[in-house]
Amino acid sequence: MDKIETYLDENRQRNEDDLFELLRMASVSTDSQFQAEVERAGQWVAEQFIDLGFITEVVETKGHPIIYAQTPPVEGAPVVLVYGHYDVQPPDPLEEWVTPPFEPTVRDGNVYARGATDDKGQMLTHIKSAQAWMETEGSLPIQIKYVIEGEEECGSSNLDPFLQQYKDHLQADIAVISDTSQFAKGQPAITYGLKGIVYFEVFLEGPKQDLHSGTFGGAVSNPINALTQMLGKLVDGNGRIQIPEFYDDVIDLEQREREQFASLPFAESEFKSKLGIQEVFGECGYTTLERRWARPTCDINGIWGGYQGEGAKTVLPARAGAKFSCRLVPDQNPDKVRDGVQQMLEELLPAGLKMEVIHHHGAPGVVVALDSPYMSAAAEAIGKGFGTKPVFIREGGSIPVVTAFRELLGIDTLLLGWGLDDDNTHSPNEKFSLDDYYRGTRASAYLWHEISKIKRD
Repeated sequence: MDKIETYLDENRQRNEDDLFELLRMASVSTDSQFQAEVERAGQWVAEQFIDLGFITEVVETKGHPIIYAQTPPVEGAPVVLVYGHYDVQPPDPLEEWVTPPFEPTVRDGNVYARGATDDKGQMLTHIKSAQAWMETEGSLPIQIKYVIEGEEECGSSNLDPFLQQYKDHLQADIAVISDTSQFAKGQPAITYGLKGIVYFEVFLEGPKQDLHSGTFGGAVSNPINALTQMLGKLVDGNGRIQIPEFYDDVIDLEQREREQFASLPFAESEFKSKLGIQEVFGECGYTTLERRWARPTCDINGIWGGYQGEGAKTVLPARAGAKFSCRLVPDQNPDKVRDGVQQMLEELLPAGLKMEVIHHHGAPGVVVALDSPYMSAAAEAIGKGFGTKPVFIREGGSIPVVTAFRELLGIDTLLLGWGLDDDNTHSPNEKFSLDDYYRGTRASAYLWHEISKIKRD
C-alpha cells in the first residue's frame, strides 16, 4: 500500500480539482430547469470510469440516467457494489449562502458548495481510490461494481426498476455507501443501523369558502382547529406515540448497545448549545442518543391553513393541511404503521369535515450484524485511512436503497460516512472537510485491500 499512499499524497490537489469541477455542476434533480446540468454531471461521472478503462454504461430511465460501471472480475475475491448519487438538493434559500452554492469555495479547510458532502464528495472518494489502484498497481484486488444515480434527492423512483432489470449484473457480496457522517470531528464511525420511514400528507376541508369567524365561529367545524387537535394526539406529553399497534414490533435495545452508546464521547450540553435549544425532549426512559438512533418517532414536518398575511384577518378557514412522518426502527412494518395512522385519523375526524390522507414513500429500518467479516475489514481500513479506529453507531435517518439491496439483491451494506453532522446537509452553506475527503479516499483504497483478504462463501 506504500505506492498507493504516495500516489494519493502526490495527487491530492488533482483530486480536489476534480471534486470542484463536479461541484460546479448544478445537478438539482427536483427542478426541470436544471435538467441539462444533471445530465452533464452524470456524463462527467461516466467519463471518470471510462478514463479508467472500466466497462461503463449510461442507463437511461424515465427520469435521470443511472451510471453503471464495473471493474474486471478477480477470481476467488469478493465483489463489492458501490452506490452513490450525483444529484443534489435545491440550493434555496440563496440569500443565506455566504458564497454562491455552485462556486466551490475553500474556507478553514472546508469546501463550501451544494453537494459537497451529500453526496458528490463522499461518492467520489470511492472512484478516486480505484483510480489510485489502477494507476499504481494496474488493477484492483477485488471486483467493484458502481451504481451512481441521479434521482436520490427526488425519491429514486427509477432505481428499483433498474435493480430488478440489472439484478444479474449486480450480484455482489457486500454494498458500500458513503452518504452518512462520522460520529464527531476526528472520530470516524461505521453506521450499522438506520431507521425506516413512512410519510403522510393530510388535508381537511370544511365550508365551501373561508368564513367570518365572528359570524360563523362556534357553528361550523374549523379545519385548522380540528387538524391541530388530531395531530396533537399522535404523540403524548411523554413522547410516546399513540398510533394503534405502533409499538407491537419494536425491538428493545440490547443492554450491550445501551452500554456502547453510553460509552461514546457525547456531551448533552454541547449538543444543546450547537442546536440552540434549552432542553432536549423525547420518549421517557431513553437517552438522547438512544432516541435519535434506536427509538421510533413521529414529527409534523409542515402545516398550513388560513390567513398568513400581515396584520389580522378574522377568518374561519375552509381548508387546512399538514405533512408528517414517522421514523421506524427495525422490524416495524411501514404498511402496518400506515394502516394505524389512517385508522386513528378517521376516528379523530370531527363531524362536518372531509379528509384526504396521502401516503407517500416508506421503507423499513435496517440493522447490519457487527460480527460480519466485511464490518471488520471496514473497521481496519478506516483505522488506517483516518489514523483512528471507528466507533459503531446507528442513525436516525433513512436510506431506502439499503433496504432495496437487502430485499432485491440479498446483500447487506457498509455505511461508511466521511462527513460531519454540521456539514449543513440540505441547508445553505453545505460543506465538506478537504482533509476528510483525502482521508476518506485513503480509507476507501485500504478497504479494497482489506476486503480482498476475505474468502468468499
